[in-house]
Amino acid sequence: MNAPHLIIVVPCYNEESVLPETIRQLSEVLNRMLEKEKISIGKILFVDDGSKDKTWEIIHQNSQTNQLVSGLKLAHNVGHQYALLAGLEWASSHCDAAISIDADLQDDVNTIEEMTDRFIQGADIVYGVRRERATDTWFKKHTALWFYRLIRQMGSDVVYNHADFRLMSRRALQALIAYPERNLFLRGIVRLIGFPEAYVYYDRKSRFAGESKYPFRKMLSFALDGITSFSVKPLQLIITGGFIFGIIVPLIMIIYALFQHAHGHTIAGWTSLLISIWFIGGMIMIAIGITGIYIGKIYKEVKQRPRYFIEEGANL
Repeated sequence: MNAPHLIIVVPCYNEESVLPETIRQLSEVLNRMLEKEKISIGKILFVDDGSKDKTWEIIHQNSQTNQLVSGLKLAHNVGHQYALLAGLEWASSHCDAAISIDADLQDDVNTIEEMTDRFIQGADIVYGVRRERATDTWFKKHTALWFYRLIRQMGSDVVYNHADFRLMSRRALQALIAYPERNLFLRGIVRLIGFPEAYVYYDRKSRFAGESKYPFRKMLSFALDGITSFSVKPLQLIITGGFIFGIIVPLIMIIYALFQHAHGHTIAGWTSLLISIWFIGGMIMIAIGITGIYIGKIYKEVKQRPRYFIEEGANL
């Protein structure tokens, strides 16, 4: 294979504090690979997801002085997954392979060269996988482990300890874009493509600067998207719950009542009735909630609204 044309796609949202260092480190990586002739052309495509700070100004200014830097400015904030998809969609018709990486420099940029080697050797998709979670808090580490186990049990095939740091070939990118859904969980969709895969392992660093864009609320929402976008098992669990609380629990209560009556104990009945109502009511609310999530996703899909609009480009 000839030296490929490589684009690094970096979604950004309010990253002015880290962006100059991100540009410097990624430029060093591309220049080193160009010198070694591992790539023929290299570009860094920053996708500004409607930032409210100086993120786009920094991208635009650097695109005028650094030929490696280019940018897309989205018309408004659409979220990390849509912003990433916007960059990958543009890259799918302008390169041989694209690598997606976050702007916070937690993923090891030096792994990009190894990913490119795997691509040259024949892999269409190369996953960047964390060796460990030493930089995570106890809470984040264990909730992440719980998420990966749960989503696998729900029937979705995801790579353990992999987020959105990956390389994709042109044909893999075009296959990804063929998926029309609006409820995006890219790390799950990529696994459905089926082209040859490879893995590279790295140690994740602490955030260089700025604040995390994934607080607990967003992580929980992202986890729910991942589960409900790729599995109908939560709906199936409603049937199981209905069986348990509609047949088994009442049966146990009947046996308990008959046992108490046979021994001559006085049963007021209020407590057991109240507990039963709370159990059944809780199950109904959970079932309605799960069903509502799926109906909401159907609602978003059938409207077929555009996923994003590009307001401006720089050095494309």
